[in-house]
Amino acid sequence: MADMKEVLLEATREAGKIILHYFNGVFKIDHKEGINNLVTEVDKLAEDKIIQIVRANFPDHTIISEEVGELIKPSQYQWLIDPIDGTVNFAHGIPICCVSIGLMFGADLILGAVYNPMMNELFFAEKGKGATLNGEPIYVSKKAEFKTACLVTGFPYKWPDSREHPIKVFERIVLEGVPVRRLGSAAIDLCWVACGRFDGFWEYNLSAWDVAAGYLIVQEAGGRISDFEGARYNVFEKETLATNGLIHEEMLKVIQKGSS
Repeated sequence: MADMKEVLLEATREAGKIILHYFNGVFKIDHKEGINNLVTEVDKLAEDKIIQIVRANFPDHTIISEEVGELIKPSQYQWLIDPIDGTVNFAHGIPICCVSIGLMFGADLILGAVYNPMMNELFFAEKGKGATLNGEPIYVSKKAEFKTACLVTGFPYKWPDSREHPIKVFERIVLEGVPVRRLGSAAIDLCWVACGRFDGFWEYNLSAWDVAAGYLIVQEAGGRISDFEGARYNVFEKETLATNGLIHEEMLKVIQKGSS
């Protein structure tokens, strides 16, 4: 495990150096599905560096990454990679974006790192060993009252085929008078729940590489993650609710209210 941890942190930091080097600089921007679903040449440079480091150390491990897709190998180890989570922010010079790398063994997440080089914040978790920010332990908030919570969410480029439009859920929460922020990076959202800056986060239509590392970091910081029914979370699901645990049930009720 120690070698995998070292490789994960090396890959995270090296990709972060690339992001920091190009931040507010000149780089090519392309579009994926949807005019505002961006990908930059820096995403690809950072991804190439991460895959190079992982492949050099663990050539038989599977890699699932946002830009290259799945590189399948006959291994129970899977690296879930988002070279830049928050690409739109990065492309506009907004310093809320990050490298996110999670490592799974079978169905279990065992390591996760999220690094925002512009803020020099490296979040890390190892299964069963807690979560840290720049090496110091972090914990979720102790806020127990939903109406006094501070929440964060995101909106997908493509609206999901769900039982209720996400804007309706957002509207219900805002009408409760609860402050909601929208940062533009799900991985950072999750980490900021983990360190107590936010009390809860919810979003539709995320991909495994968006949430894998942050999921483990929230869990190891003492938080709770589920789908919108309250069921045990899987990073390949499309509904994500992460909280400090204390407001989780009330958030579920608000989210489910329109479909009851």
